[in-house]
This record gives sequence, C-alpha cells and structure tokens, in this order.
Amino acid sequence: MIWEIDPTHSHVSFAIRVMSVSTTRGRFKTLRGQLHIDEQLPANSWVDAQVETASIDTRNKLRDAHLRSAAFFGVKKYSTITFTSTNVEHAGGRPITFDVHYRGQSSMMGVRAGLSAWATINRHDFGLGQGAAARLVASSMVTIEIDLEAIQQLVEVQEAVATAE
Repeated sequence: MIWEIDPTHSHVSFAIRVMSVSTTRGRFKTLRGQLHIDEQLPANSWVDAQVETASIDTRNKLRDAHLRSAAFFGVKKYSTITFTSTNVEHAGGRPITFDVHYRGQSSMMGVRAGLSAWATINRHDFGLGQGAAARLVASSMVTIEIDLEAIQQLVEVQEAVATAE
C-alpha cells in the first residue's frame, strides 16, 4: 500500500547542544512524501520524504536567517532535504539509521497509519556549519525526531503511479 504523508499531522524536529549548556530545538514546517508499508515483509517497505530547508523554525528569526545562509543549509542552493530509504530492516549500520516505531493504523477519517522515527547524525558529515565559530558554539551531533501520519492512497491512485513508472 502506498501512503501519502499528511503534512498537517506530521512533524520533523531537531535538537542540538549549544555552548555546552543549552539545547536549541527547531523544526521544519514543510514536509511531504510517500511511504509504502508492508507489515508482513518489512524489508519491502520504503520511504521517500522531503522537507523544505527554508521552512526551518527555531522561534528566533535571527538564528533562522543564519541557518538558512550558506554557512549552514544554503537554502538558495539546497532548497530541499530528501530522505529516500535504501533498506528497511530491524538492524543498524547504515549511514543514517532511523529507529522507527510503527504505531499501527486507524480507519477514522480514511485509513491512516502512524509512525515515529529518530536518529542522531553528525552534521559535519553533511557539510553543515563547517566554519570555526559554528564548530566551537554548536555540537556536531544533532538529534532528529519525526512523527508521521500518513493517509492510504486509493487503489486507482496507486495503479496510476505504477503505470507511470
């Protein structure tokens, strides 16, 4: 089954230690994508999701402007962060490994599925905040948390997608 991420009921956030004394939290307001969930054979499942880098929100306009600059996300050049799963399994060892908790499904207001995912990444692995000041002020490790609600797509939509491929 193909599921469309519901951006109204989904959330991508992050947390990073700053100056070794506090944690800055933020989120990306614009999220979209699709996923396929195969409960019987999880290895057949996949995720393709995108967030718009300019939608970053840390509740501080000056900090958000700095994070949008070339010193961090470079939103003019890199407008989208894309995550496409390469493998779904119950093990680790991948370049970015998300621990995922599948919350199941509900048939209220259409068939919906929920899941939570979290990972810790080294921002330097992705070229984020390489300047000397950024290295001194903010930790290299960033925790990412994702809460998704996805809406099952009708069979006709899934068949149209399969035919177009």
